[in-house]
Amino acid sequence: MKITFLGTGTSQGIPVIACDCETCSSPDPKDKRLRCSIMIETEGKVIVIDTGPDFREQMLREGVQRVDAVLMTHEHKDHIAGLDDVRPFNFKYKKDMPVYASARVQEALKREYQYIFTPPFYPGIPKIDLHTISKDQPFVVAGIEVQPIEVMHHLLPVLGFRMGDFTYITDAKTIAPAEKEKIRGTKVLVLNALRRGKHPSHLTLEEALEWVEDLQPEQAWFTHISHKLERHELVERDLPEHVRLAYDGLELVF
Repeated sequence: MKITFLGTGTSQGIPVIACDCETCSSPDPKDKRLRCSIMIETEGKVIVIDTGPDFREQMLREGVQRVDAVLMTHEHKDHIAGLDDVRPFNFKYKKDMPVYASARVQEALKREYQYIFTPPFYPGIPKIDLHTISKDQPFVVAGIEVQPIEVMHHLLPVLGFRMGDFTYITDAKTIAPAEKEKIRGTKVLVLNALRRGKHPSHLTLEEALEWVEDLQPEQAWFTHISHKLERHELVERDLPEHVRLAYDGLELVF
């Protein structure tokens, strides 16, 4: 299995528009963060988690030639705003794009992309094949068994996903004990860590480290990072050896 971090930034990305802070002004490529998404490649199949506003740029940067399915964590714009750009895959492979999302997220997609789902259909629109998922039932996508994990993004339920020994969690603040047990035993954990200090809807760096201490993965990578978390190289100096900050373009193979 190969994991590529397509984007590791929070909703504004880094650099933030009109910001001249030290992080936004950094020349380090690891401090340039598009909106949060990953790509999973295994057994010749390609799965993308979330299609944010930078989806087109991410696909071009990585030279992606095919996507077999999209998994959606939740309906916020920084996770769904690039859905229209699945069209080239529709055209190339002449088939609908399977999109796996909860019933609530599907309703949001239908509102945000009314022209995709409501007739009369305009020529050339994206072709989407919706599949309903929930925290209560594992599912199979592109031949891979996926365990959904529900976390709370303040008051909004968000789905993370576990595939074998790999778990991806974004936009989490709290988690029910039963859902947390679904993560336990994971060898590689990707977890959101927005910034230092308090935040109402995202894990902070300190809280993410507490999750890692509890869950004991072999390796943890933090994502969904704000410019308020300081520069990449400075933050990493303070982290345990088995915990790193993810960055755009990072590849993990296991």
